[in-house]
Amino acid sequence: MDYRYHCYLPAEGGRNKLPFNPCRLLDFTLLRLAAGETWTGESGDREILAVVLGGTASFTVAGHHFAQVGERADVFSGKPHSVFVPAGADVVIVADSAVEIALPSAPSDLAVDPYVIEPARVASGRWGAANFGRTYHQILTEVAQPDLPAGRLIVGETYTPSGNWSTYPPHRHKVDDLPSEAAHEEMYYFRVNPSDGFGICRMYTDEGYEENFTVRDHGMHMMPEGYHTVVSAPGYITYYLWFLAGTQRTQGAREDTDLAWVGATVPTLRSVGL
Repeated sequence: MDYRYHCYLPAEGGRNKLPFNPCRLLDFTLLRLAAGETWTGESGDREILAVVLGGTASFTVAGHHFAQVGERADVFSGKPHSVFVPAGADVVIVADSAVEIALPSAPSDLAVDPYVIEPARVASGRWGAANFGRTYHQILTEVAQPDLPAGRLIVGETYTPSGNWSTYPPHRHKVDDLPSEAAHEEMYYFRVNPSDGFGICRMYTDEGYEENFTVRDHGMHMMPEGYHTVVSAPGYITYYLWFLAGTQRTQGAREDTDLAWVGATVPTLRSVGL
């Protein structure tokens, strides 16, 4: 079967690009630098949110210098530091330690200075309940950080515990029908703890296409369409960096109507501590 919407990203030194990309707006690369190494690039006509997955680096973006950004050892060790890179910016990143940096991006014409998002600005909480409960970090969203400018990008992190489901009930971002649904592309970048573990991801469309794949370290789920959901294998935690882009930055999702009743049980489950 020729899969349309998932791949496994190379995880070598330097900048690792997607082997293919079905999305029209979103793109992603993973930057891995050893201590002392430098990467130089430019954002072109795209805005980028550089999310420090682990380690520390110093950034110079459009003449603005941000020293020693990052403090967590890896994605399972606290909230992230991030740097917003606007379109039209030259970028120099110097690794203060071995560092991994996620670079989700989207087209933008927003004229704004670069800025750092400190961990204190990252909102956290829990979605769902029982065995579909999971925790999240909202890094750059119109809900949690309405004062931080961005043209298209909406970015966060989700942690799905051992044996639990995430993004459940499955939802889609197909059409602009606010406030219930917004048309957005979305991507997930996965890590797994312990790193030899796995999860399962399911994606399916209203037209009957379905794709299931094994979630492993550096897996990518690219969703220009479709409902989607993730489950962690017992004994393992799955992490994914999620990011969206569309015609606007108001979030909205439509749950699969056949499964929406599960979401309606959340208040009851929480009332009994599940």
